[in-house]
Amino acid sequence: MNESYLNFRTDMADERVDTYKKVHNLSEVDGVEVVSKVDDEIIITTVNVLNENGKKAVSKDIGKYVTMEIQDIKYIDEEKQKKIVDKLSQEISELIGNDKKKSILVVGLGNEYVTPDALGPKVIKNIEITRHMINFAKEFVEPNTREVSAISPGVLGTTGIETSEIISSIVKKINPDMLVVIDSLASGSIHRVGTTIQLSNTGITPGAGVKNKREGINKETLNVPVIAIGVPTVVDMATITNEAIDKMIENEKNNIKEFSNSLEAQKKSETLELLKNNTRYTMIANVLDTENYIVTPKEVDELIIKMSEIISSSINLAI
Repeated sequence: MNESYLNFRTDMADERVDTYKKVHNLSEVDGVEVVSKVDDEIIITTVNVLNENGKKAVSKDIGKYVTMEIQDIKYIDEEKQKKIVDKLSQEISELIGNDKKKSILVVGLGNEYVTPDALGPKVIKNIEITRHMINFAKEFVEPNTREVSAISPGVLGTTGIETSEIISSIVKKINPDMLVVIDSLASGSIHRVGTTIQLSNTGITPGAGVKNKREGINKETLNVPVIAIGVPTVVDMATITNEAIDKMIENEKNNIKEFSNSLEAQKKSETLELLKNNTRYTMIANVLDTENYIVTPKEVDELIIKMSEIISSSINLAI
């Protein structure tokens, strides 16, 4: 079967799994384990890619992916935000462990001058760093304080240096035991933009979701564990069109049931089968010429501020 349906732009593991199931008419994916729960109106989905079969099926590295989907995040009050921070910090703690002797370098990827890509740099500004205090004024630091440092390396277009090269140099110099990397992501659904947080223990490939793929930031390239935290802030136009066609198909299926024996129903069914073609995304992208069109909501600045507050507070609480 043609696998080009996986060309649609998304960094979200659960979306990859859902798409694979839908295209192949499966209830489960070999090599992938999915567990979902609703906790205080927050949808938490854990995707474990267990082996090479799962990796090949969903195009995600072997490891753990956790998504937290928060409805109406623009309107949450202070109490609800605190609950979200508590739950996110628990998920982060599970990934990084409780050994306070392990030092952490927090890395905020992205371009602070481009709003949808500014999540990482904004998070870094609120991280509680301790490395300098531990190294130069230890008498003022509480016992068992974890060594934390942070960096926002910018992007290739503004520094002229690959992000991975900057991070690799810093890692070799300060020797952290672990990295926590924050980045903006791409989603396969406009409804998840700014409302979903994904965590993983597999690292991250900057720009992969918008087809500007750079060298991976992971254990294989840096020789230290890398925890990734990301929020989808963009959707490409072909993906939005593809999603709209999916909804149209579902609506038309319901209409066809009313004319089950008519010639009109037969023609509609044939048309819908054509639209269900696995190469549909590629067809849409070619027709619309959407290679360079990325869509983000008009209130993205508010979403970035809100999410950066939640993620920075959660990291501080966890580490």
